[in-house]
Amino acid sequence: MIAFRNFLNIFSIVELRRKLFFTLGVLVVYRIGNIIPIVGVDVEGFVKFMANKASIASGIFSYIDMFSGGSLAKCTLFALGIQPYIMASIAMQMLTLSLPMLEELAKEGEYGRKIINQYTRYLALGIAFMHSIGYSIFVERYELALFPGWTFRLTFIFLVTVGAMFTMWLGEQISLHGLGNGSSMLIFAGIVSRFPNDIFTTVVSIKAGYFGLATVLILVAIVLLITSSIVFMEKGERRIPVQYTRRVVGNRVFGGQGAFIPFRINNAGIMPVIYSNAVINIPMFISSFFATRWILFKYISEALQPPAALYNVLDFVLIIGFSFLYLTFQFKPEELAENMRKSGGFIPGIRPGKKTAEFFNYLLTRIGLVGAIYLGILVLLPNFFTSILLLPRLSILSGTGILIIVGVSLELAAQMEAYLLENRYKGFLSVGRFKARGAS
Repeated sequence: MIAFRNFLNIFSIVELRRKLFFTLGVLVVYRIGNIIPIVGVDVEGFVKFMANKASIASGIFSYIDMFSGGSLAKCTLFALGIQPYIMASIAMQMLTLSLPMLEELAKEGEYGRKIINQYTRYLALGIAFMHSIGYSIFVERYELALFPGWTFRLTFIFLVTVGAMFTMWLGEQISLHGLGNGSSMLIFAGIVSRFPNDIFTTVVSIKAGYFGLATVLILVAIVLLITSSIVFMEKGERRIPVQYTRRVVGNRVFGGQGAFIPFRINNAGIMPVIYSNAVINIPMFISSFFATRWILFKYISEALQPPAALYNVLDFVLIIGFSFLYLTFQFKPEELAENMRKSGGFIPGIRPGKKTAEFFNYLLTRIGLVGAIYLGILVLLPNFFTSILLLPRLSILSGTGILIIVGVSLELAAQMEAYLLENRYKGFLSVGRFKARGAS
């Protein structure tokens, strides 16, 4: 009862309540866009095609469809989801590391970030346009267009591109005015929206005798084990002790006290997983497009379908790569060491300056490696169990899906907890009473 009352404290803070309802409102708009069909497409025929497990294209599209909440399989307005924007963000981060002009722009603070974000939007528009062209060709090739021709193609490309850009705008609004990261929240909503269908599929499979109740209990145990592991690892951190020198200014003494710098095991969060899936989608889509013409692309397309071995290896390698890439953007050992030196801080046993920077680089590399391997194993482990137990592909059984759901939930809970503690409330994850602002 007390825990429930603390949870209701969320609605007692005006700003937090406004952000929560704004986020829910944006997600409702996003879900509405996921049920509006595109003009000129045989939706019923498209759904039947996607249900055909024997088709390579439908199998790959079904995997990509998990992140759009079913909109890709139904050929709706938001069919591309947030994927073009994610791919554009990856490209811009790569370019920022390699182009001096963008690197200098990134150092100019808020102004530089605004310019880079604008470039990212333009690039996302181009990627969405290219995806829309490929999508329209795919629809016409499999005779799923009601009135094929240039009128259909131009209308289809325009609507899908506009839908992708509007989805990007919705994500940005959540990041600016709501709770959580906008892109992550939209992907989270897409995966969660498939749960009712997954539950229905599981019940039907049990009644049909595909697997028994014991198998379902094993699945529940696996999901709970993976979820608890994610929660445990996400809370893990390495604390680096920092000592500050004493300074005397007039009659007052400053510093002379100790503190610590926390480095989480998984500093990158769920973004490496999202980026990895966005990159894998490119060869998956291209190989499925040419699979009917050349036998080589057919073999590649089959090998890239989860849970195939090549897919698992590629996903694991990409997750590790993007984990280190994200860590590079998040932490600059030289800047961290220099800021610590300017504030009079030092790590006991290590000289300030270059040696401290080398220590941070050494530490972050090893912590980053542990976090990257942890992410890769958690993503691939459910795929392994799915293959062993011969289970249908469900969102709740996807390692990527579980990690995104738990990761976004933890980030959202931490953000709301911070608002509660800032306003002198007990966190909704803890037990206690309201503490007034003037209370000591």
